[in-house]
Parts: sequence; C-alpha cells; structure tokens
Amino acid sequence: DRGGESLGSGFIISSDGYILTNNHVVANADSVKVHLSDHRTFTARVVGTDKGYDIALLKVNATNLPTVQIGNSNDLQPGQWVVAIGSPYGLDHSVSAGIVSYVGRSLGTDQQDVPFIQTDVPINRGNSGGPLFNLAGQVVGINSQIFSTDGGSNGISFSIPINIAMNAEQQLKTKHYVSRGMLGVGVQNITDQIAKTQGMSGTRGALVAQVQPGSPAEKAGMKVGDVITAFDGHKIFDSSELPPLVAMTSPGTAANVDILRNGKPVT
Repeated sequence: DRGGESLGSGFIISSDGYILTNNHVVANADSVKVHLSDHRTFTARVVGTDKGYDIALLKVNATNLPTVQIGNSNDLQPGQWVVAIGSPYGLDHSVSAGIVSYVGRSLGTDQQDVPFIQTDVPINRGNSGGPLFNLAGQVVGINSQIFSTDGGSNGISFSIPINIAMNAEQQLKTKHYVSRGMLGVGVQNITDQIAKTQGMSGTRGALVAQVQPGSPAEKAGMKVGDVITAFDGHKIFDSSELPPLVAMTSPGTAANVDILRNGKPVT
C-alpha cells in the first residue's frame, strides 16, 4: 500500500548484489529497502518477478558481499533437519529449526507448478522470502507460506524448492520474465473405479480429463481417457506431480510421455 510498509526476508546469491526473495514481499512496492546483517542499508532495484513461482530477483549496487551456498532441493527427504533464517514480525536474523515433513506438496491451482517443501519449522509473517538451509549450510528452499487458522505458526510451513527458484532466477536475470512448458491437458487423480474400467492394477498416474485444441498434447495424439504414467523419464504417481515437471521443461523441448490407453502402454 502507498504509505504502508511490508516486511520480508531474502538472501544474497552473488557477491555483486543479486538477492532472491518472494514476489509477494515486493509486489506493488514503490521502493524496496534491503537491510544487511552488518547494518548497511541499500535501495534495491527489482530486476524481475514471477507470480507463478512467487519469486523476485533484486539487485543492489554493492561488491564483495557475502553469499549463501546453493544446495540441491531434489536431495531433500522427509525427516531431514532444516533451518530457517528471517525476520518474523520484524525481528531480524531470527533462526528457527525443524524437519522436512513432506516433499512435492501441491497447494492447488494458484501455484500448481510449485512442488512445495513442507516443514514444521516455525515460520511467521516477515519470514517470507528467507532461506531454508540443510545441515550442510546450503540453501534448499525459500520460505513462502504457512497453513494457519489464526495467522501464527502451527507447524505447517511451505518453502519453494531452490532448484525451481534458481531456474527462475536465471530467466529473470536474462530476460526479466519466466517461461514455463505446457502440455495442454487437464488431469485428475485416478479413482479405484477408473482404474477398474482401464484395466489397471492400481491408481498410479494422471488421468487426462481434457485436451486443449491446438496444444502440444493434441498434436502428439493424446486423448481424453489416457493415463499419463511418466513424463520425460519421471514416473507420475499422482496427478499433482505432473504440472511442476512440465513447467520446468523449456518451451520447444521434445519430451517423451508414457501413457496407458485402454490398458496398453504407449509412448
């Protein structure tokens, strides 16, 4: 809001002043101020933002800044310890810890392209955009959302995987926007009844409920009723796993999609 003030967190990814945070931290801001742990303050330029991934790339005019080490979010497993650093309620550089509760959590249509890391790390307002570290001190996620009935932390927090964030960062740095791949299908989970009519032994996969006219899926011959079991070598167990994989694939890329059609495997 004009005349208002929003608090959030972020982290430096390059010594020449590139900073990652959430899009919702800087959205509609007239100006963005960055406060460092050494008490220096900079006015940041917003290089680019992406609402779909909720990522913003900022730049401050500085050199020789300390940077975080980037990890691999694909290696995360439930039960691993993680640490968050941020500014909950404006309390700068607060550290909280917990474990990974789930990886690849879908939060619905608004951010269907993000397979969130779910943790029980206490996250509150002001933590948004801050780093989630593994025990090797590497950033594996960006703290983004909480599930709460009263606005406070209750042990269900969500972070954007750093692999997705860094993919978006590269695109924002080079072209100031993010492109995502698209198949052009609407998918749904497979019920026991659908599995029975399809002659399937289980409910693994994503059922194609609609195919958009003129889409890559239609051009490839995909049909309503097909069951997608793998995308580009990645097995699909649940329909929510498909959109993030497709989104991370560059537009124009050829990809193999494994399907079941009337119980028979087709690629």
